[in-house]
Amino acid sequence: MNETLHPSAPHHLPSFITAPGDTDILMVVVGIFLLVAVLGVGNLYLRLHSLPERMAHKSQKMQFEIVAVLGLLALFTHIHLFWVIGLLLAMIDLPDFGTPLRRIAGSVDKIAGVPPDDDAAATVSEGTIHAVAAEATDATKAGGVAKSEVPGHV
Repeated sequence: MNETLHPSAPHHLPSFITAPGDTDILMVVVGIFLLVAVLGVGNLYLRLHSLPERMAHKSQKMQFEIVAVLGLLALFTHIHLFWVIGLLLAMIDLPDFGTPLRRIAGSVDKIAGVPPDDDAAATVSEGTIHAVAAEATDATKAGGVAKSEVPGHV
C-alpha cells in the first residue's frame, strides 16, 4: 500500500486520527474512562441512597426496618420525600416504649396469676432475663432465699 496522503487531506493530521487498520487509542481510553465514570457514579449514588439505612443500623430493629422500607420505596418510586423522611427518622433516636410496656404487662399477668405465654417468654430480651437472674443471685446471697416470683426459664 501507498503511505502517501490524499492530495486534498491536510499535511499535518492531529494525533488522534489513526491510519486505517490501526487501533484507535483515543476511543479505547474514552471507553475505559466512561466505564469507570459510570461505575463510580453508580457506586456513589447507591452509597448515598443507603446512607439512612447505615445510620439507622445502630438503632432499634423496628426503626431500622422502617428506614429500610422508606429507602426501598424511594429507590423504586423515585419519590425523594421517602428518602428524606428515612434520613430524618434515622437521625432521631426514638425512645424504647416496647420493653417497659412488655415488663408491665408481664408483671400484671403475674399479679393476676395468668400463666405466661410461650410467645411472651420468647420476646423477653436477654438483658431482662440476665437482670432477673442477677437479682435472684443477689437476693440469695443477701437474704438467703430467693423470691418465688423469679421465673426459672433462664
